[in-house]
Amino acid sequence: MSHTDRAAYALALSLAACAAPAFAADSANAPASDADLRALVRQQAEQIRELSQRLSELERRQAAGPVAADPIQAQVAAAVADTRDDELAILQAQVAQQAATGGGNGDGARMNWRKGAPEFSSSDGRMTFRPRGRLLLDQTFTRGSSFGARNLSGSDLASARLGAEGEFGALGYKVEADFAGNEVTLKDAYLSYDTRLGGHAVEFYLGNKLKDRSLDGATSGVATPFMERNAVASVGGMQSGYFGLGLSAKVFGDGWHASLAVTGDDVGNAGDTSDTVAYLARAHWNPLKGGDGFVHLGGWYWYEQLGADVVSINKTSPVALGWNDQVRVSASSIANVDNDRAWGAELGAVYRSGWLFGERTVRTIESDTVGEVRHKASSVYAGWLLTGEKPGFSRRSGVWTATRVLRPVDQGGIGAFELAVRYDRYDFTDAARGGDGDAWTLGVNWYLNDWSRLMLNYVFWKTDNKVGAFQGPDSGRTLGLRAQVAF
Repeated sequence: MSHTDRAAYALALSLAACAAPAFAADSANAPASDADLRALVRQQAEQIRELSQRLSELERRQAAGPVAADPIQAQVAAAVADTRDDELAILQAQVAQQAATGGGNGDGARMNWRKGAPEFSSSDGRMTFRPRGRLLLDQTFTRGSSFGARNLSGSDLASARLGAEGEFGALGYKVEADFAGNEVTLKDAYLSYDTRLGGHAVEFYLGNKLKDRSLDGATSGVATPFMERNAVASVGGMQSGYFGLGLSAKVFGDGWHASLAVTGDDVGNAGDTSDTVAYLARAHWNPLKGGDGFVHLGGWYWYEQLGADVVSINKTSPVALGWNDQVRVSASSIANVDNDRAWGAELGAVYRSGWLFGERTVRTIESDTVGEVRHKASSVYAGWLLTGEKPGFSRRSGVWTATRVLRPVDQGGIGAFELAVRYDRYDFTDAARGGDGDAWTLGVNWYLNDWSRLMLNYVFWKTDNKVGAFQGPDSGRTLGLRAQVAF
């Protein structure tokens, strides 16, 4: 090796030794994700391997025969050894930082992507922040109806939602706005407070929140096993809607929960009349529970004192999938209403990768003209996760939650596959001109990971309406496809 080559080689090694600390310094100034740190560790390991090979080559040449003392070559060998030590020190520092901060940037803050979006938290976990969002893209096809106007095909942006949630110790917040239909509607928008009373966890909510009513009704639309909520959620719904602005509380025990709420109208009340005021209670209990599954028993009741702006109730429940507004069962309009109430019962079980649930509801509407009118609905549904996952159902809250995928597609797995079937019955015949209908839904869900899935629903439906444009017995089939991301 000539003097010029040796000098150049020494310069290159010096630059390599400086580059690694500089990169480490840059990383300390910005939050480093787990992927960044893994890439840094791989890069440093490769650098150490190359430097080790070069040092071994120099040592081999030295051992091959007598070599005249050369101060430049001695400097090169010393530079190689020093660089190797520096690289090892940098690697050890990075690993120590990862262990101490949980993937943070050295100041104790942490970040993870477990739920499909970055979640930031303080070192003690008491302060958190996480952006939220969802995108539901649907395509539906309806055929077989004797009414041509019902045989529709089309695409729909079922939901496009953005928001955020976080915690400051026991205090929390959540805000979400939906942009479906090119309109902005506020969904969850509340403050929360977590505490313990009598040895039980208790949660208080103040603001606009999804009401705790029935299995599907109390579940977010991105967690139900079918593209649309079931008949009980629809028929047993309040006049004031799925969401309500008010105060609610939940208490949790070992295998049970109970909730109470007092709410007014949903966000967006015009302010020219008094709110409809609703009182709601729900509870569930797991009388049998074990490592392989549990039994679910639940019930709920609500009462509404209707506002002056509610002069009539005209319930029309979707029987197929929600985009096709023509396929509905009509209860006929009930005038001069004063109040309404409903009760619901829940029974089901989860065993390993399978689940089975049934629900029943009766809604009673008080009218000054015709007296009491009852709307009834029943739903029975079951499913099986073919790939061995546990069903996404919360034993703590009695609602559907995200399915935890064992082999996510983004990690080289096949995801999770689920087969499901549901029967829904709608009965509005207690009214003089009320209709009825039923539907069988077959579903296939492919969960790519914990926050995205593809869905296929095939619905066989029947209706027998006494009012409206589609009177008399009718039947048909609706195919629905959905691509969903929710974080």
